[in-house]
Amino acid sequence: MSLVEQSKYYTFPDAQGLYSPENEKDACGVGFVANIKGKRDRQIIDDADRILRHMTHRGACGCEVNTGDGAGMLTAIPHDFYKEVLAAQGVELPEQGQYGAGIFYLPRDANYRAQCKKIVEEIIKEQQQELLCWRPLPTDSTTANIGPSALKAEPIMEVLFIKAAAGVDQETLERQLFVIKKQASHKIREASNHPEALMFYAC
Repeated sequence: MSLVEQSKYYTFPDAQGLYSPENEKDACGVGFVANIKGKRDRQIIDDADRILRHMTHRGACGCEVNTGDGAGMLTAIPHDFYKEVLAAQGVELPEQGQYGAGIFYLPRDANYRAQCKKIVEEIIKEQQQELLCWRPLPTDSTTANIGPSALKAEPIMEVLFIKAAAGVDQETLERQLFVIKKQASHKIREASNHPEALMFYAC
C-alpha cells in the first residue's frame, strides 16, 4: 500500500528529526479475537480462522505465490480437548498448571526423528520432569494450495506433553520447559551436522 493510499486511513506525524512519513510502510496484519465475557468458546477459533483466511498477506512471500512463512493462531492450552484425546491414548492428563504442552517440528527421516525425540526425552529426565507422551499432530497438506518449496520443507509435527515433578509450581515448570527447549535446540540444531537438523524446532 502506497503512502497516498495509506493516508486515506491514517494521519502521520509531520517530518521531524530522523522521522519522515515518506518512510512509512504497510506491515503484516495481526487479528485478535476474544469472548468479551472471558469464556472459552469454539466460536473464538472459528472466528480467528475466518480472519486468517481473509488476510491477503500471510507471512513473507517466497519464490512462489503459494509459499510463505505461514501464519497461525496462538491460543490458551485447550485443556479439556487435550484431556479427551490423551485419554483415548491411555494417558491421564494432570490438572492445568501441572503440565506443559508444545508443538515440535521434527525431521522427516524416521531414524533421525527418533534420535531427536530421544535427546528431548533425556533432557526432560535431566531436568527432573516427567515425559507424558508424544502425540502426532493431525495435518492435511493435500486439500490446501501449498507451493512445492513449502511441501519440500514440510516437517513432521507432534505435540509433546511434560508433567511437572512433584512439588513444582507453574512458574518453576515454565522455567524448566524453557531450559528443555533451549538445550534440545542447541544439541539438535547447532551441534548436529545432519542435513535435517534445522527441521527440528520447538514452538
